Amino acid sequence: MGIFGKDKDKDNPPADFSDVQSGSSSTAPPPGQGGPAATAAPMNTYVVAKGDSLSKIAQRAYGDGKKWRKIYEANRDVIKDPDLIYPGQSLRIPE
Repeated sequence: MGIFGKDKDKDNPPADFSDVQSGSSSTAPPPGQGGPAATAAPMNTYVVAKGDSLSKIAQRAYGDGKKWRKIYEANRDVIKDPDLIYPGQSLRIPE
């Protein structure tokens, strides 16, 4: 019989989806590992002025120049070498 006939193919029973669970999946990293929650932290912006260094900016922002690494880590896409920042660069300052 044709494809619309009433005879079923006994060697190929219909698929059984009774154990399938709903849900979703993603290739995005989990929160806290570069996911949305990691980037949702409040940040200010600072434009580098002549004579600035990350430690000077950290001193102004946090009251502690030793916290310069926090600024560096938040701007690794912009700062390749923490000793080389340039006037006019816009840096994110994490709170």
